[in-house]
Amino acid sequence: MNFESILLSISLLIIISIFIAKFAKNIGVPVLLLFLGVGMLAGSEGPGGIYFDDAYQAQSIGIVALVFILFSGGLDTKWKDVKPITKSALSLATLGVLLTTVAVGFFVFYVFGLPLKTSFLIGAIVSSTDAAAVFSILSFSNLKLKGTVKPLLELESGSNDPMAVFLTISMIELITNAEVSYLKIAYTFFLEMGVGLLIGFIAGKLLISSINKLHLPVEGLYMVFACAFAMLTYTLTYTLGGSGFLSVYIAGVVISNDEIIHKKSLYRFFDGLAWLSQIVMFLSLGLLVFPGQLIPVIGEGILISLFLILIARPVSVFISLSASNYSIKEKLFISWVGLRGAVPIILATFPLIEGIKEANQIFNVIFFIVITSTILQGWTTPFIARLLKIDESKNTRYKIPLELTNTDNLNFELINLKLPDNPELVKKSLVEIPALKGSLVVMINREGSYFVPVGSTVLQKGDLMQILVPNDKVEQVKSGLS
Repeated sequence: MNFESILLSISLLIIISIFIAKFAKNIGVPVLLLFLGVGMLAGSEGPGGIYFDDAYQAQSIGIVALVFILFSGGLDTKWKDVKPITKSALSLATLGVLLTTVAVGFFVFYVFGLPLKTSFLIGAIVSSTDAAAVFSILSFSNLKLKGTVKPLLELESGSNDPMAVFLTISMIELITNAEVSYLKIAYTFFLEMGVGLLIGFIAGKLLISSINKLHLPVEGLYMVFACAFAMLTYTLTYTLGGSGFLSVYIAGVVISNDEIIHKKSLYRFFDGLAWLSQIVMFLSLGLLVFPGQLIPVIGEGILISLFLILIARPVSVFISLSASNYSIKEKLFISWVGLRGAVPIILATFPLIEGIKEANQIFNVIFFIVITSTILQGWTTPFIARLLKIDESKNTRYKIPLELTNTDNLNFELINLKLPDNPELVKKSLVEIPALKGSLVVMINREGSYFVPVGSTVLQKGDLMQILVPNDKVEQVKSGLS
């Protein structure tokens, strides 16, 4: 296949995937599953006929994609939202991952009779929730969860991959090298996490300082600079023995919670880049699998997947969050949103590359587990949220087609509110409402028509208002207009 043919295939697959993403929400199918499906259909056993069996290349594509996905996830993480649940999220990202590894490992060992180390390797590979899958499901389903459940899930999925990578590599070393000591493994763990945290924090601060002082002539160059800096952060951390995935996520969090020019443009750029990364990653992983090889592992895959979803994940969640204030319903929902996605499939390529005896079986089982997890958990997440009564999506978030750009140095925020049936507000002019003092109502949507109000404009029930509010008065305005 010549270069032009490769470009044609890639571009067509991406375009098809984007069209699928557009319609996936309407039919309720998890979009990431469809990306995988497109890759499988385009593969050697599908109508596309593209032969691809290079595990190393698929792993490399996945690592690059995860760098941008995790960096984008960090940019979307607001410290004020995650600060109260940091301990709980870190407990899930470390203790929870370890407990899942042990539980699945013993299950595979006793039920299927695989060697104990190999069983624990399977447990390690499927131990972490997938950031791409969790971010995608929560955003695509438009769930508005009560309390701090959503930031907990996002922080957990963004920070638990390093633990899963560490456990997977450690189990491979124990299988391939009998001289590796558990003391060395423990030392490696603290080294990776410590270096990852340190470099991630420093990299975030350096990127903020650099972008704010560069004064580049073209705005787009800032995005290119940030993109290259994110990849530099990962590679430098990896070279120094740290967790590159952790460092890029932390760098994103640091940037998100500080002042930086062109912040909104930066967010949009990395949001699009993260989606492109997800599409390319899932397409390549779909190409890598041979559907015919999944048939022999269906029984094994279903049993492990059900054990993971119904027992291992809930047990790890309830133990990890035992000291938290989350209710039983919230813990049940957190247990259910333990989606497995691209990360386990990427980790499943490690045994293939290292030539472990059961590598092909492991890869096919893991791929099947990811499919069942995406279908069963991803498809039913909105239903489970409503069943457990922790979904507030019925409180619709209204949008008016007006936004400000380059507002990073302003102390104002644009908010959208719907005027309730409140006698203290309805039939009153804007100047008569104390909550609006110091704020500016810039636009109102009344029965589908937009207009710019003045001080004497009389409000009516159902008015959709866009208000420019000082940052320190946002909550006051929201409560005053409720």
